[in-house]
Amino acid sequence: MHLYLIRHGQSFVNLADWDWNGGATLDQPLTDLGMAQAEALAGWLPGHVARVNALYASSMQRARQTAEPLSQVYDCPVRFEDRVREIGNNRIDHTAWPAEEAPKRYKQVWATARPFSPTMHDAETSESYMHTRVRVGLFIEELVDRHRGENVLVVCHGGVIDCAFDHVFNVGPWRRCEMWTNNTGVTHFEYVEHPGREVWRLHYYNRTDHLVAEGMVTG
Repeated sequence: MHLYLIRHGQSFVNLADWDWNGGATLDQPLTDLGMAQAEALAGWLPGHVARVNALYASSMQRARQTAEPLSQVYDCPVRFEDRVREIGNNRIDHTAWPAEEAPKRYKQVWATARPFSPTMHDAETSESYMHTRVRVGLFIEELVDRHRGENVLVVCHGGVIDCAFDHVFNVGPWRRCEMWTNNTGVTHFEYVEHPGREVWRLHYYNRTDHLVAEGMVTG
């Protein structure tokens, strides 16, 4: 299985002036730049991944909107998946928060600094970073069983890509290196079934050729 993890385009929560204490929902759409990034990705990726067997996306707005142009260019329906929502946006049972109950504020401490503590300030049943790792890991292992020998795209979030690396590389609870994936950056893993060898192969991380050409690289 070839697994392509794609971070969503720029969203309003990515803007430097976003008010994290303003009480607005964290499920924000793409900015105009984010939409342009998604379109640029859809124009570039088929030249490098000609065939896609399955396209998954986080059920959050910014991932859904990023996946739409990919769905059109590949003529492949999007399968929306709650388990690849951003860190803190699910409950401890891995299910998505109903919109009216969704927490709006992260705790002041960085999630990976307290991996077993709730990530949200205003939710008693908020997931921890380790809860997020479990749901992402379960999803990845299901993909392995379901899509052997296939090409799979997953449009998700930077925190989800962090969790995927932790799962694949078997990293312990306390991470020692922060990864920073650009908006619409593409990461390519391959699941290789060689007895006695590693089963995962990393081909590249955070590829942004489509953004560099258009001068649209952002954090």
